[in-house]
This record gives sequence, structure tokens and C-alpha cells, in this order.
Amino acid sequence: MKCIILAAGYATRLYPLTENFPKPLLTVGDKTILDWLIDDIDGAHLVDEYIVVSNHKFASHFMSWAKEKTVKITVVDDGTSTNETRLGAVCDIQYAIDKLGIDDDLLVIAGDNLLDFSLQTFVHYAAQHQTSCIMRFFEPDDNRLHKCGVICIDDNDVVTNMEEKPAEPKSHWCCPPFYYYTRENAQWIRRGIEAGCGTDAPGSYIAWLSTQTTVHAMQMPGQRYDIGNLESYNKVQQTYKGITK
Repeated sequence: MKCIILAAGYATRLYPLTENFPKPLLTVGDKTILDWLIDDIDGAHLVDEYIVVSNHKFASHFMSWAKEKTVKITVVDDGTSTNETRLGAVCDIQYAIDKLGIDDDLLVIAGDNLLDFSLQTFVHYAAQHQTSCIMRFFEPDDNRLHKCGVICIDDNDVVTNMEEKPAEPKSHWCCPPFYYYTRENAQWIRRGIEAGCGTDAPGSYIAWLSTQTTVHAMQMPGQRYDIGNLESYNKVQQTYKGITK
């Protein structure tokens, strides 16, 4: 299995911290955000390569960081240099697949989120179901639903509908930016793009994929810390205790 880490954003809401430095390499406690994620996932011994998709502006930072890691990390520069010219998450995934000739199961994660539970639980869930999978959490705040990928599921946790940033949400189940694609479904991304699925938000591909094949949604067993601005970063610095579940 390969793990693609989406890290090509510009984190403009975190300026000046991220004006010349990538958000995933900011430290929380004694580790960078990326180290928290990779050190956890690698404990499952199921990923043989981590692929960090960066923009051109920050690629050198990731390359310097990767040299210090003992696991296999490949940094892919998507060639963009500004927020206005970014490819979008779905296109970045396809870019990495094309660039490296990837033909494998994929764990796709956002490189700027922290969790208080192990992602190994999600990886094992996907292996058990043998389908593409996502996670879900209950969001009680109606206003926040408009900024999320919102899903509907049946009694077997199968996704029956998904919409990114819906004007009229159909449920309170939200999808965080952590995805598992089977080898076959990873090869369908180009087909999804050509069919008109959105490309900016990473969940847009899953929204299309769930209309083509079975996608399961595991209930998230803990909390996700989304570092979106300076206030949330400062709060995480004070409250994050690592993986406790």
C-alpha cells in the first residue's frame, strides 16, 4: 500500500507562520504534524512508501525533512507556486499517480490534521471490508455542515450520498480528509475527473466514486484537530496530548 499525503496547499489563513513554510511541518509538542501522522500509520507495517505531494514553493522544505526519516518518503512537486494556480487535491492525487506510475491500494490523507486515535484502526477497517472507505463523524452544528463533505449511509455503513459543502445538508455525518482507495478505484480517478467530479476538495472524488461502487464509512473513534488558523494552531499546541485511543 502507498500513502499519499496531500500537502500542496498554501495555508494563507496561518500567515505569517506559513508564508514561507509549509503547515504540515509546523511542530505540535515535540513533533511536526506530519511526523505524528506517519509515525502512527507506520506502526501497522502495511505502507511501503509515503508520497508527499507539495507545491513548488515548499517542496525543498519537505525534501530536507524527508532526508531525516528512516521510512521511504518520496516528495512530488506539483509545479505550482501560488494559491491561485494550485491544482486542487484530486488533481494532485492523479498527478502523483502519473508521476510515479502508482498501481497499488492507496491511503490518502491531508497532511495538516492531527488525530487523538490511531489511523491503524481505519486501515484495518478497510482491509476487512475490501472496498474503498472513508471515515465519518457526527457534526451537530448546522453552520459547519455547509463547509464539510456531508454523507448519508445505510444500515451497513455504505455511503448512499455525499456532497461537498452542501447548501442543504442531507445528514449530520461529515467526512474528514482521510480516505482509502482500493487499487482498482485508485485507477478510476482520471475517469472521475473526466466525468466532472470536483477537484479542489479531496472528498469530491469519493462523492463521485460512491455513485459507481460500494464505499464504506467507518465512524471516527476519536477527535480530529483541524489546524486552519492561528487561533486553532495555538489551541492545539496547548491541548494536544498525542494518540490516546
